[in-house]
Amino acid sequence: MSCNHRPRPFTRREALARVGGGFGMLAFANMVSQSLKAAEPAGGTPGMLKQLHFKPRAKRIIFLFSNGGMSHVDTFDPKPMLTKYDGQPLPGGAILTQRKTGNLMKSPFAFKRYGKADTEVSELWPNVGGISEDICVIRSMHSDIPNHEPSITLMNTGANVIGRPSMGSWITYGLGSENSNLPGYVVLCPSQPITIGSPLWSSAFLPAIYQGTYVKNEWIEGQPFEAAKVIPNVTNSDVDAAVQRRDLAYLKKLNEANLAKVGEKDSQLEASIKTMETAFAMQTEAPEVFDVSKESKAILDMYGPGSTALGCLMAVRLAEKGVRMVQVYYSKGDPWDAHTDILSYRKLAKDSDQPFAAVVKDLKQRGMLDDTLVIGGTEFGRTPAIQTANEMVGGGVVNGRDHNHYGFSLWMAGGGIKGGITHGATDDFGYKAVEKPTHVHDLHATILYLLGIDHLKLTYPYSGRDFRLTDTAGEVIHDIVA
Repeated sequence: MSCNHRPRPFTRREALARVGGGFGMLAFANMVSQSLKAAEPAGGTPGMLKQLHFKPRAKRIIFLFSNGGMSHVDTFDPKPMLTKYDGQPLPGGAILTQRKTGNLMKSPFAFKRYGKADTEVSELWPNVGGISEDICVIRSMHSDIPNHEPSITLMNTGANVIGRPSMGSWITYGLGSENSNLPGYVVLCPSQPITIGSPLWSSAFLPAIYQGTYVKNEWIEGQPFEAAKVIPNVTNSDVDAAVQRRDLAYLKKLNEANLAKVGEKDSQLEASIKTMETAFAMQTEAPEVFDVSKESKAILDMYGPGSTALGCLMAVRLAEKGVRMVQVYYSKGDPWDAHTDILSYRKLAKDSDQPFAAVVKDLKQRGMLDDTLVIGGTEFGRTPAIQTANEMVGGGVVNGRDHNHYGFSLWMAGGGIKGGITHGATDDFGYKAVEKPTHVHDLHATILYLLGIDHLKLTYPYSGRDFRLTDTAGEVIHDIVA
């Protein structure tokens, strides 16, 4: 190609795509393929299934994510044998991990049985223990790769490499949103970047309208949370609503004229206009839904202070307004990554325990728990043995644990889940899932099932084959379904 070649001008569609950053880029979608398993119902959101495959137990999801690989043997998976054989070699030989590990290390935290469920939970989680009758603890989770990037990507997208649609995107593609004035999928984190970042909530090759909308839920003591400061362009002080409505109406008229001229349906352009309408409506609804000061003192006290508490309360308010999926991350980086000192969990759990439990309590009192699925999870667990070397700190470690993808725990509540039970188990020392092992694909299959979706049938044609959230595996965990 000649170096002085003049580029061709953008088409109208390309121009809209380039200027439609932020909420505008949620719009560009192609829903016309007859091979898609979803279609637009009258008055509904593009992409919604024509008919659900099962009777849904849940309508929406709140995913509380402890990013960094939370240790199961210090939180939700008590191991008396680990205490008994503290300081001794693990039977069967040394653990194969990323970093050098030594002998077994007991948990420095005591475990306690809670409620009629008699579920044992670490002292770090007394409030979550207090709702044990509402939750199911899965103690046999396992993943594929003992590293943050592939494991957190797998948990969020169903694949251990970036480039696949996120779970929230699959869900909103299948179910749409219950509120056209808000995004169907919202991600809350007090700061970016977290590990990987936006690919965790990307729509990838699904229509862009289904990607997650990131909101910074940073809590600053003594200052009210203002949506206009953290959601770019949600308000426009320079142009009033009447002028914006006039401009949107004019743009719609131009596009309708163009569609009539070409004589065919242009779903990408139509979806872009729909999202512009949503962005316009958000100017009034988004600031209100994020204004937690409207809640009573009793509600605010139930959640407590801090960014995690703010994110959890926002998640419930968004769910109440019809947002299909909300995900709350703890913070940037890998805060639960306890290579150096497991005692760092005291602060992390203090920030998380009260608001996590408050989500379940609040949903219950709002009459929403029965059809809202709450998940408290992480990307993998940690070893039962002490980590003895850490290149990141340049010295020996005396109280930390390395990554462990062979076994870890998460909990679920509401939305068709049996409360007051545990599912599966790791071995006596918490190293590997040995009883009812549950892969991340199985978790995703179960989540879709609870939403009324057959994970084998929610597919999207791309690059020569049909893709799905569970890739080529996954079984519904019927034992935990009420």
